[in-house]
Amino acid sequence: MNEFVNNLDEVFTLFGPVHARKMFGGYGIYRDKLMFALVAEGELFLKADERSRGAFIELGLPAFEYRKNDRPIKMSYYLAPEAIFDDPEAAREWADRAYAAALRAKRK
Repeated sequence: MNEFVNNLDEVFTLFGPVHARKMFGGYGIYRDKLMFALVAEGELFLKADERSRGAFIELGLPAFEYRKNDRPIKMSYYLAPEAIFDDPEAAREWADRAYAAALRAKRK
């Protein structure tokens, strides 16, 4: 694993233990076997849904996007705010929001 991914345990210390699994050239970030974030190209993206997406958009944070058959595909993960890397309370708040979105998606 890379150093950025290894440091996510420290970032999310107030949220609880997280672990990473390699996937598609990046990493899925999990808590209790539920993926709530991903790391791609050295950036952290958090799960969002219709209830939480506005908080990301309000801060101008873009959705994770990849290309398939020369077309952009947006996923329901948004770039994490920079504040979470310096503020454990902010990290917990955003991780809780992402985890709740992942739980809602799982129930559907």
